Amino acid sequence: MSDSPPPPSAPAPAEQSWQTRLRRHPWRALLGVLALAIVVLLLLWDWNWFKGTIERQVEVRTGRRFEIAGNLDVDLGRVPVIRADGLSFANAEWAKQPLMASAQRLEIAVEFWPLLKGDIRIPDIRLIRPRVNLQTDPKHGGNWVFDRAGNGELPVFRRVWIDDGRLQFLDAAGKTDIDLAVASRAAQREDAAPPVEIEGGGRWKNNRFTLEGRAESPLALRDAQRPYRLNLRAAAGATRAHARGELVDPFHLRDFDLQLALAGKNLADLYPLIGIAIPPTPPYALDGRLSRDGVRWHYDRFTGNVGDSDLAGSASVDTGGPRPYLRADLVSKRLDLDDLAGFVGAPPQTGRGESTNPELAAEHARLDASPKLLPATPYRLDKLRAMDADVKLKAARIEAPGWPLDDMQAHLLLENGLLKLDPLNFGVADGDIRSIITMDARRTPIRTRADITARKLTLAKLLPKVKLAEDAVGKVGGRIALAGNGNSIATMLASSDGNVAVGMGQGQISNLLMEFAGLDLAEILKFKLTQDRKIPIRCAFGDFTVADGVMTARALAFDTSDTILVGSGTIDLGEEKLDLLIRPRPKDRSLFALRTPLTVTGSFKHPNARPDFKRLGLRGAVAVALGSIAPPAALLATIELGPGKDAGCAGHVVN
Repeated sequence: MSDSPPPPSAPAPAEQSWQTRLRRHPWRALLGVLALAIVVLLLLWDWNWFKGTIERQVEVRTGRRFEIAGNLDVDLGRVPVIRADGLSFANAEWAKQPLMASAQRLEIAVEFWPLLKGDIRIPDIRLIRPRVNLQTDPKHGGNWVFDRAGNGELPVFRRVWIDDGRLQFLDAAGKTDIDLAVASRAAQREDAAPPVEIEGGGRWKNNRFTLEGRAESPLALRDAQRPYRLNLRAAAGATRAHARGELVDPFHLRDFDLQLALAGKNLADLYPLIGIAIPPTPPYALDGRLSRDGVRWHYDRFTGNVGDSDLAGSASVDTGGPRPYLRADLVSKRLDLDDLAGFVGAPPQTGRGESTNPELAAEHARLDASPKLLPATPYRLDKLRAMDADVKLKAARIEAPGWPLDDMQAHLLLENGLLKLDPLNFGVADGDIRSIITMDARRTPIRTRADITARKLTLAKLLPKVKLAEDAVGKVGGRIALAGNGNSIATMLASSDGNVAVGMGQGQISNLLMEFAGLDLAEILKFKLTQDRKIPIRCAFGDFTVADGVMTARALAFDTSDTILVGSGTIDLGEEKLDLLIRPRPKDRSLFALRTPLTVTGSFKHPNARPDFKRLGLRGAVAVALGSIAPPAALLATIELGPGKDAGCAGHVVN
């Protein structure tokens, strides 16, 4: 019997199970080993190895240098978070700043499972201390236009959060430099993108301004079809603006649904801000709807006040031509004429109940201290040539103390420096004054022509401060045709040529007033002791020729059944001097009359009407001399024999 080796011992049960499973499921075992290796790799992995690849890809797509100066890290989880520190993105070569954008840190959350399907979904972005420098240039355009365009669609972003952000915009050619602080705030709804608060300012067309308010998340800007909501307030000097509402495609400013409130101390302050030239006005406040249609901006259905006048209507500005073109249709229920003083180069009134601003108040004080009445403030030729306009204004009621104005209708056309008011109509004293004014600012100085017609003005209402004329009867009409050169109302009239005619037909007036005009003391005493009565007016007329700013009377008369007043003399529009002589010619006999001419002298601001004391003194001396002979004889010097004759009214009455 031979010796044989002992049989091998059987494996342990656990060892047999592991080996069996490894032979039966090799792929599962391989995946387990791979998973373990990945875990070890991730624990030891340095994500900074990808920085160079990312930087090169951005540069290839944009043509700009991109750098991640800090760490690149990834927090794995159901929604991985990528963090990158010290990011910088180069600016265009021509730009002022070396960097277009930078951030202290960028955090991006990426949904993992859609990523496996090639769908990049980024639910959250967080930017810490981001800085964006935008700049535009007439030659190169905007620095946000890249030399190379990337391919493919942008990832889907849901929310962005900005900590301590800053946005700068520079337009050197437009003298605009804006610097804004931007920071996210908690959204009202949990699923909504956080809105941003904006605060800052700078210069807009070289005018300092401030801006503050709230807007939707910047992510909402990319959806050109979804309205972008905002609520912003801006201030430039004394000008205030409040925009609230929605806009569509804000990067192209294609469509708006914004309510815009504007307020300030002077509408003329808008000229350097938006290029719209408006004469000086008192403080204003307007609120309306702002919209845009191509190159035309609309400000519709606005209401508000300018000075002490209410104002409503719609306006638009077309920016597609050689100059901005303003079109407006305005209405006022109650227009204070004083608020339109800036259109003739004069400031509005000051004092109790009057709206003004410090600059206009100072101008009014200077004008009030001046011996001249006519406004001498020159028109701004650059404003008259800077824009075109087609503006209509209707006023249902006019407030003008001392002036019998009822309503107004005006149509202003301004094209390439040629301004025309056609018509400029006022309802006056139950009648109307119709005007056509042309100002040619294409030449220096301005050439102005005025054609004015007055019809059917009630005499009593034309003399509201004359008690004895309150029940006068008659209709007055007139025509003025003047042309002159000058850049202000004063210089225009000082150089003007033309004709001025005014007249009326039959009517009635206080006899006492006429006796005062003729210094008939006996008749004055009689009507004072008894009762005044009306006497017929045959006609009245004034016909002046105007040459080089001087009006010379060709015919001047006021003819009644009792007395005819005949005048002569001149009115100097340049010096604003009056030099008229009114001679009374009574048509009745009077026992005690000191008939003597009336002289009208002084200035437009301080006129003076009084008897010719030299002639009155001579007549009084005769009475004294006769009285020394025999007291009753003194009355002989005052007896009026009534040599007055009727005036030739034909050809002078203006209907």
